[in-house]
Amino acid sequence: MQAIQSLFSSFQLLTEEEFTSFTEGLVLRNLKKGEFFIQEGSVCRQVAFISSGLFRSFYHSSTGDEVTYCFTFEHSFLTAFSSYITQQPTEENIEALTDVELLLASKEKMDELEQNHVNWLALSKYLAQIEYINMEKRVFMLQKETAETRYRDLLENHPDYLHLIPLQYLASYLGITPRHLSRIRKAII
Repeated sequence: MQAIQSLFSSFQLLTEEEFTSFTEGLVLRNLKKGEFFIQEGSVCRQVAFISSGLFRSFYHSSTGDEVTYCFTFEHSFLTAFSSYITQQPTEENIEALTDVELLLASKEKMDELEQNHVNWLALSKYLAQIEYINMEKRVFMLQKETAETRYRDLLENHPDYLHLIPLQYLASYLGITPRHLSRIRKAII
């Protein structure tokens, strides 16, 4: 709970009462490595704060291959965003790469907070903007940068996690083959 309180404090938007209203509705959930937060075809009705652990988000290509497009690290929010907003079935899968501990808030609770507290509405807008900026960065990184630069970016920003991510998922995320990733790793070491 300390980590989520610290994160919310950094936003400098919520009163103590507004934060308490949020935490009263949180549900603790633990997932084992390999379990799913959500699978394609389901409707996402929760947003989670990752207290500890690591997730990967992936979809299936038209040829049936798994394409990893995102890793979500501890002390971050997690949801199948499009499904959460539209309440339509998701096309993504969100899988735990490690054992994880989550704090869950229902969509109903979040909607209630936004309707009753203008600061929650502002915070939700801010978080959606951050999500969009991160997605845009990811698209730009894939289209503008080399695989080596993308790998170095992960090394700089999340070095502790790289040993937890299986090579085939990391290669998929970088848009390359596992063999190409091995060459990049050897060249950097």
